[in-house]
Amino acid sequence: MWRQSRAGAGNVAELDKYEIQRKEAAMRIVFVCHSTSVDNELGLASGHYDVPLSETGEQQALELKAHFALETFDAVFSSDLQRAVRTAQIVFGERGMPLLRDSRLRECDYGDLTRHPVPEVDAERLEHVTEPFPHGESYLQATERVRKFLQDAQHSYADKSMVIVGHRATQFGLEYWINHIPLSDSMQTPFVWQPGWTYYLEHL
Repeated sequence: MWRQSRAGAGNVAELDKYEIQRKEAAMRIVFVCHSTSVDNELGLASGHYDVPLSETGEQQALELKAHFALETFDAVFSSDLQRAVRTAQIVFGERGMPLLRDSRLRECDYGDLTRHPVPEVDAERLEHVTEPFPHGESYLQATERVRKFLQDAQHSYADKSMVIVGHRATQFGLEYWINHIPLSDSMQTPFVWQPGWTYYLEHL
């Protein structure tokens, strides 16, 4: 790692210049987690269940719209589940950017635990990193979906900027493939909401 005390300010400046050039050549991804859904308010883990946003979620999306008002993207992708689609529509729908739905960006499929209480599903998560939920999928399978999406996206958006509106499992996949964070680590990190997370993908 370059340090100014050893390498001098000139080398640090060169490193900063390299980082800027590297990011300009990469695919920039801003991940946005869908707004609050009806199941979120009920404390249920939706998985693939297609639940709408709550009134609170609709208001949150309007606030996100203001947050991103000055940013331009080449495309906006979302999971095909309506809580993600609706978030994308409210935040970006009037901007003239393509809004594209992709099922590979869905939440993990909890199978028999779909719409069970969140604490019950949380207690089971680490057991299903590689082992699928009964009649569902594993987090590794959900992460593999994200990898296939990213590979396809790179063909058209290699040096461009996009938004992904998705779910926790979607972000686990981004952290895994781009930042090389093990799934178990991401799954044990408490979720703290923020308006968006930025990633730069050079290659997979």
